[in-house]
Amino acid sequence: MPRPTLDALLHAAVAGVGGTERPGQVAMAKAVAHAVEADEHLLVQAGTGTGKSLAYLVPAIAHAFDTGRPAIVSTATLALQAQIVDRDLPRVADALAPLLGRRPTYGLVKGRRNYVCLHKLEGGFPDEEQALIGVGQVDAAAGRLGQEVVRLREWAGATQTGDRDELVPGVSERAWRQVSVSAQECLGGKCPLVAECFVERSRAAAADVDVVVTNHSFMAIDSFEGRQMLPEHDLLVIDEAHELVDRVTSTITGELTGTMVGTAAKKAGRLSENAAALTEAADLLSAVLDPAPEGRLLGIPDSLGLALARVRDTARVVQSDLKPAPGEDSDAARQVARAAVDEAHETAERILEERELDVAWVARDPRRGPVLRVAPMSVALLVRDRIFAERTVVLTSATLELGGTFDAVAGTIGLRGEEAPAWQGLDVGSPFDYPRQAIAYVAAHLPPPGRDGASDDSLDEIEQLVRAAGGRTLGLFSSTRAAQAAAEVMRARLGDEHPVLCQGEDQIATLVRQFARDPRTCLFGTLTLWQGVDVPGSSCQLVIIDRIPFPRPDDPLASARSQAITRMGGSGFMAVSATHAALRLAQGAGRLIRRAEDRGVVAFLDSRMMTARYAAFLQRSLPPFWPTTDKTMVLAALARLDQTAGEPVPVAEPAMRTLDGRQHGDGSGQLRPVAVTPPPVAESARSAVTGGHAWTEAQDEELRDAADAGLQLEELVEHFELPAEAIVARAHQLDARLASGALFD
Repeated sequence: MPRPTLDALLHAAVAGVGGTERPGQVAMAKAVAHAVEADEHLLVQAGTGTGKSLAYLVPAIAHAFDTGRPAIVSTATLALQAQIVDRDLPRVADALAPLLGRRPTYGLVKGRRNYVCLHKLEGGFPDEEQALIGVGQVDAAAGRLGQEVVRLREWAGATQTGDRDELVPGVSERAWRQVSVSAQECLGGKCPLVAECFVERSRAAAADVDVVVTNHSFMAIDSFEGRQMLPEHDLLVIDEAHELVDRVTSTITGELTGTMVGTAAKKAGRLSENAAALTEAADLLSAVLDPAPEGRLLGIPDSLGLALARVRDTARVVQSDLKPAPGEDSDAARQVARAAVDEAHETAERILEERELDVAWVARDPRRGPVLRVAPMSVALLVRDRIFAERTVVLTSATLELGGTFDAVAGTIGLRGEEAPAWQGLDVGSPFDYPRQAIAYVAAHLPPPGRDGASDDSLDEIEQLVRAAGGRTLGLFSSTRAAQAAAEVMRARLGDEHPVLCQGEDQIATLVRQFARDPRTCLFGTLTLWQGVDVPGSSCQLVIIDRIPFPRPDDPLASARSQAITRMGGSGFMAVSATHAALRLAQGAGRLIRRAEDRGVVAFLDSRMMTARYAAFLQRSLPPFWPTTDKTMVLAALARLDQTAGEPVPVAEPAMRTLDGRQHGDGSGQLRPVAVTPPPVAESARSAVTGGHAWTEAQDEELRDAADAGLQLEELVEHFELPAEAIVARAHQLDARLASGALFD
């Protein structure tokens, strides 16, 4: 049968999801189809409400039907990944089946750590938690963690996919590590259970589908390391493309600590007679890093160079010891040890090489202490060579055009300069009437923000805005400290009239749901909230942005990139700091208007949005809200919105998939409203913040079990991966008797 036109396919898909065709959606779909035909890369800015997922899924499916090769769709967040697989694709596939002659197929591909390893379950790998893994038994001292492992064993016998996301409720990361392996630890084709492997089966199934959905990190590893984990393809769609550079950089960032090297030595154990020497190298590295100040390394100090050389050389010797004898295959214990030793060796060697584009620095992790990191200053050429070569790439996001042009984003991904591949940029706009729906207010009367946190004037401004809005406020702050300080002050001033939630006090999803349910509530937070909150309706009618979100002056990568551009005659500030700020501002302001019915105000408390020489660049990066500096008018507008606000949009939860991959409910994959009762007082007390950590009920049970079993505090620090102070504080909150024992001396 002749293939239907793109217009016919898009019309059917939109009808299938119960939507309405929009001009921007149609324009984007045609641009994607043209890019594929012309073998030309495409950057598409598609504002909220455009329906961009259908605009690329429909031409991607059409291309797969024409060529017999799948299209790859890569996302940055699990939320969008789940939306595409659980909601969009099922309905699009049903709608297109009558026109295409068969139902389009699709699959989800993830990293190996997301799946149960059957060989590990069968005891093929060395136990990381000897007390927990005994088949059918739970060590009394293991408590909740041991119960989770037993539950995982039972679930593994029933699941058809082995996918962690289908285990509801989930388990702790520590428990999951007992049943999964990394790509480096995997035995691959030499595994005795390779024919039954969940990962291999999922990837084999994905090879025969029309659309494969994955994430940026997995896609990057597949491209850079040549593992061919994704099927052969000639069309790659990168959604949430504004996150690509950060995700790629994170994927190829190396890190090293004395503890990591020591753990590698332990895993080598009896397999290498040089494991003790590697332990000594680990101790030397720890001794050098402990007093090292945070920040970028402009050269390798002699003491650090000596320690790294010791790690590199000793690890190389241990690597030789771990090689299997001629004619023998590597067993699981040897493979696990080799993976850990290889990582230590490669990272130490990379830092010592002091490659021209690499940046090395020391960071201090709250749980792990000093961490030595190394990352490329720029990934532009790497992305150009490995991602844009030999396939058409479509990149889309609501925020790709910064300062009115695609040039800034294009430069970071290798699409500018000599030998850059051909590409087109397209802004399809938004269906929203931004000037009528939203106000962009700059508090121009406030002094520029200083480094000592919010001024009294800024806090007064926040209070007045929140009171006028009747709550309904999402506060986006440049740092966790700033968010917490503002939350503390507002709680004292606003009392029970307008509860203030703060990031870090519970899971992000839990806080967002609570914020969405209660219009009187405010939610304050930092980076995750700038990009990840979707609260349409009357619960979010005011977004407050405390200051322009420039990267920290001591950020090693940002400062290195800025200095390099300045040396080449460019403006490092505009290319790095201003571009970073523009992207974050566009993402943050985009939290306000999520539907055509939404109304509200974005309030910028940084007067530099009006006065600085770069202000126009930042303003051009924002949605075209109606601008003003008139505080009286803004307060009156917020008060009117509060008085006329409708009921909150019902809180929706994704339909959960059963173990066989089907969804609960009607199978449509639509988000279903869920009646949620606010937690009782006891629940709130359980989630009390201790040292910035929200304790769960499961962790509380583990803490009680540990006290009963007589475990030592240092063991709990390793187990919970939390500071000792947080554990002791929680013990006091739970039961003073817990904290009075020798466990917490």
